[in-house]
Amino acid sequence: MGDKKAGQELLPLTVWLCPDRPEEETAGEPSCVRHRGTVGVELARHLLNVCTGNEGMVVDAFAAGEAVTAASVRAGRRAVACVPHFPLAQRIQERLARTLTEEERDRVLLRPCLPDHLCQGLADLASEVDLVIGAPPVVGLGGDPSGGRRDPGCAACRWDVRTLDTARRHAFLDSAARVLKPGGHVAVVTTARYAQGRLFDLAPRIVRNARRAGLRYVQHAIAIRVPIDGDVLVVQAGPDDLAQLRDPQETMLPPVVSLHADVCLFTKPRGGVDD
Repeated sequence: MGDKKAGQELLPLTVWLCPDRPEEETAGEPSCVRHRGTVGVELARHLLNVCTGNEGMVVDAFAAGEAVTAASVRAGRRAVACVPHFPLAQRIQERLARTLTEEERDRVLLRPCLPDHLCQGLADLASEVDLVIGAPPVVGLGGDPSGGRRDPGCAACRWDVRTLDTARRHAFLDSAARVLKPGGHVAVVTTARYAQGRLFDLAPRIVRNARRAGLRYVQHAIAIRVPIDGDVLVVQAGPDDLAQLRDPQETMLPPVVSLHADVCLFTKPRGGVDD
């Protein structure tokens, strides 16, 4: 897909095919169940094509890996990864050094700021950002499928991104709105989860908070994260998933497999956001 002007071809509801690529995960390490909702390369490319033009600036507000940053600079954009934890920042920088050219690395900035402090951490870039991408963690929101446990085999868990409660989540959207240029976009990536006997869908809450921040809701995209073979979704189970398989005669619900992510897309009105 070629470059598009920001806001072009945005439908109220659409489906994007964005299969994850295991070979592109950080250092070949599999993502744990907590971080499978983070943004993969294919989803990042869809967002870049729809929301940015050549030389646009992209911010990964919850950077847990290098996928968004690498996809951005390879597409000719500038990229900022917000990584408040130094060991994780080192990890991301090492991966970028191995996979990007020197010219591409010159278009990358790593900033040690939390997602709800974007307007302070990116003060020198205020009103220059075309797209903010955020995949907030689900920890502390009741729908965390990991039960709050950290996976020592997951790079992001070892240097976990600080969890945002409801108030700080609203502060993230408010802060993102202030660093955007007029007409810029915020993409919030999340996934509805079934846990504790109920469905947790964060999208309605995200939409309300974004509107309070002065952002305009323009699109809901369903990003299919697994390959499609004809009319069949190809789901590959890992060892942890297989361990959860149960006898079909049991009354308990089967293990949950994440097939898609919900992308809520917002824009900053041309008139700007009130201070």
